[in-house]
Amino acid sequence: MRMMGLDVGSKTIGIALSDPLGWTAQGLMTLKRKNLTADIHALQELAARYEVTAIVVGLPRNMNGSLGAMAAEVKSFAAKLEAALGLPVHFYDERLTTVAADRILLEADLSRRRRRAVVDQVAAGIILQGYLDRQGQNRV
Repeated sequence: MRMMGLDVGSKTIGIALSDPLGWTAQGLMTLKRKNLTADIHALQELAARYEVTAIVVGLPRNMNGSLGAMAAEVKSFAAKLEAALGLPVHFYDERLTTVAADRILLEADLSRRRRRAVVDQVAAGIILQGYLDRQGQNRV
């Protein structure tokens, strides 16, 4: 039951994977966006390579809970991804995940350049771990 977590931005997509049991998430990579076809193809290859069974996409919301300006784009991308991969796509509130990722990376004392290179995949890991934790609570 391996899941893939995505932090979808306009220039990059942070990617994380769960362990095969679906308990823990770990950042995998940051994909530089090219175009819709290339982005979906790259994600399709990763999903096949890692035998992903479902995808969790961070849904951008405003602090008051309303959907942010980027939410419509993310939802559209997720619908196209779901159709192309034939895998279920779930959404998870991504408020403050990039802030949390930055804080983690600052505490790890990474250089500014290194933080920029990995912040999106760390954010994807936080999104996926939050989703897995929520699912785990429902199993208990």
